Amino acid sequence: MNDSVRTWPALDVHPVSELLQAALIDYETTAIDERSPDDWRVFFTTVSERDRAATALRSAFPTLTIASIDVPDENWAARSQASLRAVRVGNIVVAPPWDVPAGPKNRTRPTGTTASAGPQSRTRPAQDLVIVIQPSMGFGTGHHATTRLCVAALQRLDLRGRSVLDVGTGSGVLAIAASLLGASRSVGIDDDGDAIAAARENLDLNPQAEVTLLVQDLRSTDVGSADIVIANLTGGLLMSAALTIQDFVTRGGSLVLSGLMTVEESDVLSAFPAWRVEHRLEEDEWLCLTLIRRV
Repeated sequence: MNDSVRTWPALDVHPVSELLQAALIDYETTAIDERSPDDWRVFFTTVSERDRAATALRSAFPTLTIASIDVPDENWAARSQASLRAVRVGNIVVAPPWDVPAGPKNRTRPTGTTASAGPQSRTRPAQDLVIVIQPSMGFGTGHHATTRLCVAALQRLDLRGRSVLDVGTGSGVLAIAASLLGASRSVGIDDDGDAIAAARENLDLNPQAEVTLLVQDLRSTDVGSADIVIANLTGGLLMSAALTIQDFVTRGGSLVLSGLMTVEESDVLSAFPAWRVEHRLEEDEWLCLTLIRRV
């Protein structure tokens, strides 16, 4: 037996409810294995975070069945996500390496709008843009609602010649998408070194994209400001870091917030009183809000 095999701290929870989903986003989860609609295995960044969540969830949900487990790595991510297929969001296709659609590759980044571009997608390219993402323990493959919502929101913004900062970049998919949509500078930061390592591997799979990836904590980074800031985090983190996040946005810029659920919308917006909602996207109780500063 190999004693060096890594294990992932996890909770098996049953039954799953919308209230439970909302509660989970306040903890540092890395992945959710939906073994059935009512039975989830939730993976956490650390044992202490797993145990903290278990204690709080048992108190908040007395009828919930919770089991704490340590799952051997054994290439868990590859095995559990081997069935993932490409996902289309507008004119962007996010695909795992084994399901890249046939056709022209992304040879160049877009330099202009197309004649057919309408109000639903201001910078939609003439041809599909394919982003190849290697599935990992974190979100960002395009299969989570918040990732899809953010990809859709980016296609509504005019990114040509503008700078983009992706806070909590994870797999790097949003920073890569921003570059392909014409951003002059695209930067992704994450305080998780493993996430940045995975994002760099994904960047290698998308050589047409130009992205700077940094291991940085959003609360202490000196990365500077950007015209468009994307923060696909959690509702709790959006509220607690609101002042820092909004300071990243240049004058006249846009702020794309996601990772929150509909039940958290008013609380999150109250943390950004100087901003108003320009566009709102919703999927399966998850939200993505594009904000601009109030005049």
